[in-house]
Amino acid sequence: DQRAKQLGVSIYKVGMTWPLEPLGITEFAQGLKKILVVEEKRGLLEPQVKDILYSTEHRPVVIGKKDEKGFDLLRSNAALEPNEIAIAIAHRILESTSDKILEDLLERRRSLALESPETPAMERTPYFCSGCPHNSGTKVPDGSVALSGIGCHFMAQWMDRNTTGYTQMGGEGASWIGESHFVDTPHVFQNIGDGTYFHSGFLAIRASVASGANMTYKILFNDAVAMTGGQHVDGQLSVPQITRQVTAEGATKVVIVTDEPEKYGSNAGFAPGVTVHHRDDYNHVQKQIREVPGVSVIVYDQTCASEKRRRRKRGTFPDPAKRAVINDAVCEGCGDCGVQSNCVSVTPLETEFGRKRSIDQSSCNKDFSCVKGFCPSFVTVHGGALKKGQGAVSKNEKADLFPVLSAPVLPSLTEPYGVLVNGIGGTGVVTIGAIVGMAAHLESKSFAGMDMAGLAQKGGAVWSHLQIASCQEDLKSARLGFAGASLILGCDFVTTASEKTMELGQNGKTFAIVNVHEQMTGAFTRDKNYQFPRDGLKATISKRLGEDNVEFVEATRIATALMGNSIASNMFMLGYAYQKGLLPLGHEAINKAIEMNGAAVEMNKSAFLWGRRASVDLAAVERLLKPKVVAEIPERQSQTLDEIIKRRFDFLSDYQNLDYAKQYQRLVDRVRLKEQSGPTLKGLTEAVARYYFKLMAYKDEYEVGRLYANGAFQKKVDQLFEGSYKIRYHLAPPLFAKKDPETGFLKKKEFGSWVLGAFKILSRMRFLRGTAFDIFGWTSERKMERQLIEDYRLLVEEITDSVNETNIDVAMKLLSLPEEIKGFGHIKEANVIQVRASWQDLLHQYRTSGEERKAA
Repeated sequence: DQRAKQLGVSIYKVGMTWPLEPLGITEFAQGLKKILVVEEKRGLLEPQVKDILYSTEHRPVVIGKKDEKGFDLLRSNAALEPNEIAIAIAHRILESTSDKILEDLLERRRSLALESPETPAMERTPYFCSGCPHNSGTKVPDGSVALSGIGCHFMAQWMDRNTTGYTQMGGEGASWIGESHFVDTPHVFQNIGDGTYFHSGFLAIRASVASGANMTYKILFNDAVAMTGGQHVDGQLSVPQITRQVTAEGATKVVIVTDEPEKYGSNAGFAPGVTVHHRDDYNHVQKQIREVPGVSVIVYDQTCASEKRRRRKRGTFPDPAKRAVINDAVCEGCGDCGVQSNCVSVTPLETEFGRKRSIDQSSCNKDFSCVKGFCPSFVTVHGGALKKGQGAVSKNEKADLFPVLSAPVLPSLTEPYGVLVNGIGGTGVVTIGAIVGMAAHLESKSFAGMDMAGLAQKGGAVWSHLQIASCQEDLKSARLGFAGASLILGCDFVTTASEKTMELGQNGKTFAIVNVHEQMTGAFTRDKNYQFPRDGLKATISKRLGEDNVEFVEATRIATALMGNSIASNMFMLGYAYQKGLLPLGHEAINKAIEMNGAAVEMNKSAFLWGRRASVDLAAVERLLKPKVVAEIPERQSQTLDEIIKRRFDFLSDYQNLDYAKQYQRLVDRVRLKEQSGPTLKGLTEAVARYYFKLMAYKDEYEVGRLYANGAFQKKVDQLFEGSYKIRYHLAPPLFAKKDPETGFLKKKEFGSWVLGAFKILSRMRFLRGTAFDIFGWTSERKMERQLIEDYRLLVEEITDSVNETNIDVAMKLLSLPEEIKGFGHIKEANVIQVRASWQDLLHQYRTSGEERKAA
């Protein structure tokens, strides 16, 4: 306070922002030359201050969102950053006061502001939860447009679903009332949640009907206010009630779409004329209803996935004994399961034979939309239960494996100590902040914290800003300023490398412990080839903080193996950082805070201890680990070119016969001989070894049968499940499957375990492949696959005869084209069409470059 008086600074803290009490601010303003209003978001106080002081005789200059000349000063489109505020304040003080200390501080702040971190290689954006109704509900037919509003469905705008716009709660559709008169688009779909509908959205429907708008409201009845934590809608609300109300308001047509149409009987109580349709017919329903003039309504009835999960844990919601599992040997990695489900529980699986797919059983909410992917690799397991993860070391053994750990030297608290904890919403990041805060309180230290979550509960990024000090007066702000973190606890690799995290760190001041677990973002559901930028993320973090100030830890893998549960990862990270001497708190207080939190106390205390141990001797901890038993543990991938070739030769011998494998070997050997003739031709052999094999090992009925009948997949399922269970297969046999009248594509059907007998017969009949007795070989898909093998062989021979240092790059692109030939049926056919087009373009480039070289 004394220093502020010396500099001529007064502070007025407002308790009630609207309406601003006039006497207090008028008295405060007397004798002042300038008032700087600091407030988050849009200006609310600033205009009131100006209005109240306008008539005063000696009114001060009032600035805030704009400076003295009308230029932007304190932003309103994003959260204010303490360093930004400090610069604005110091600059105005120095206008009337000469102070060397303040000038030096201002110069330091300005230099920090110029140290902008580089753009991250990847961002963790919020996404629909696994099994979310919006994954299907926000889809629109080709040629249609959708509008968003308040609710989780807003995120559809980030998912290539032709959805746009936003509005206040209850204003859904109002924009279209005005816009529809000035655009050529004849119809739109308007998304709205049941909570918003009940709150005020039905008034928007009333307004739309009154205006004569042509649109369809899609009301999601998910039985929860999902966006803000899954609360129940206040008041009574049911699907039949909605149908009656919107019909009474004047809706021209009302339909119900649900994943459980059988739950509605003949006396459901719907309004007259309401029809019920299965979710599988949703696209057809939308195409029909968009042709109905006026305001129509689709009530999309499916329970919120997060609420399903919560209620199942409490035993208040049915939990079907059914799980989807992917046979990765059959899977082609085409990504159609992700396209159909838009589900983040469909994850990549890197194998010897390329990227496949697996189901993250820990996050799966049993929506089963992924099973619609046109692929025979999907099975559903009925009955039994998932095996629970087992820790690597038994409880009785733990005490004897490591010596008693000594307490580290704790950081000094001569000034506030800033800690940033970041991660993925729903994984316990905020809990870590709460534990640290309580531990500080137990040690009579002062603490300030602020959680920045937003849509983090939907798989987005979350940050906890923590400040620890010896006394409360030292804490100026809960939020960390630019370069204000002494420790970054990076519980998520992607979020740690983000600009919001990196701007809080500084080389020489900040130390970071980073979990390098590769958790894919929602972008993977739409891009089958999306690669996790591991090296790019590491480079971003190391460049900003300095390589010596960062430790990258396999926290999720280690904690899961030790504790049998990945949720222990963040507490493991806290223990690791503590033992490194990066937390100004004692371990007794942290353990006491864990006990007071009351959730999974023993697991969290144990995870904290194992983090400390790993910090001291990571190699010793690693020696104890054994992998958690899961179905999708990939086999070791080939390390050398010889191993790549040998494994594929053996595979093709089993696929068909030895002669077939030798055909593969001859072409690979020819390319290898060519590659050995020049150092600039490196990589040719590996490309041909991988992709000639890929084309030769096409998955026809015989091969799918072999890959199910050889017992390998059954062993993986046995590793994943316990108890009595049955396997059902989801297939679309080309010779027997019916076509979808809407798309013209074959429809998948569920088959019982008897199919395994048919698979065994097919496996034994693979000697017929390619002969006149091959009944499957006459289909257009099989002819296409055999032609691709021959065309690729001719391409390889041409390249082998003519490749050189000038056209090697084009040659490699040509030889690698089969990487994009994935999938089955119409999915594969579409991919082949795209590859054929690229093939022609690249081959023209290759031949042209060869002719130019001859001419030269």
